[in-house]
Amino acid sequence: MKTYLPKDHLNQRKWHVIDADGVVLGRLAVKVADALRGKNKPIFTPHWDAGDFVVVINAEKVVVTGNKENAKTYMTYSGWKGGEKYRTVAQIREKQPARLIEHAVKGMIPKNRLGRKLITKLKVYSGPNHPHKAQSPAPATVNN
Repeated sequence: MKTYLPKDHLNQRKWHVIDADGVVLGRLAVKVADALRGKNKPIFTPHWDAGDFVVVINAEKVVVTGNKENAKTYMTYSGWKGGEKYRTVAQIREKQPARLIEHAVKGMIPKNRLGRKLITKLKVYSGPNHPHKAQSPAPATVNN
């Protein structure tokens, strides 16, 4: 069986805007990761970038279930001795709410050159406004 190789001119990249207000973080991340990879298209091929651009707005209003707001921690490391920092979801939401969505989506795409290229097509904004009106993004919904 031969590997299907789609033609570049067949891939029409679209822009989607997703409102994260009241949406569960994991469900949102799955929807965004699938759109970035192009898994919702019939020309999807695992080693080829067939995905669309995704704009996520209202990142500060994304919901986490259970007690994750205070119990779940994210660790960063500066590379120096004692350079570990642990932050809860509530602390990250307070200072950089877009990081929650970026971190969740980045964990769901491939960890290689293709994944690094795909993550550049994700645009996350904490408020309801975004500078991509000229691309006329189509609204997309996430099922809760």
